[in-house]
Amino acid sequence: MSFWTAIFLICCLVAATQMYKAHQRREGGIVVDERGNEREIVQENQSLNREVAELRERIKVLERIATDANTGSAKRLSDDIEKLRDDRD
Repeated sequence: MSFWTAIFLICCLVAATQMYKAHQRREGGIVVDERGNEREIVQENQSLNREVAELRERIKVLERIATDANTGSAKRLSDDIEKLRDDRD
């Protein structure tokens, strides 16, 4: 076996090992960004799910405000607006 063949095989082995490690990290819920920072997908998914739940609640309140505006319940409308402002802070 020539010297260059051995170097080529070593490079292939290193590349395959790196690809295997990256696959294992993805399977374990860890992603690596372009800067090499690792982060867990699970934490990101939990925060996104929490944000979606909060937004759905706000939509429900806004829908109720829009439908109740025709009935003339100004006090309830005012309370709902204040609740939205408090939730945002």
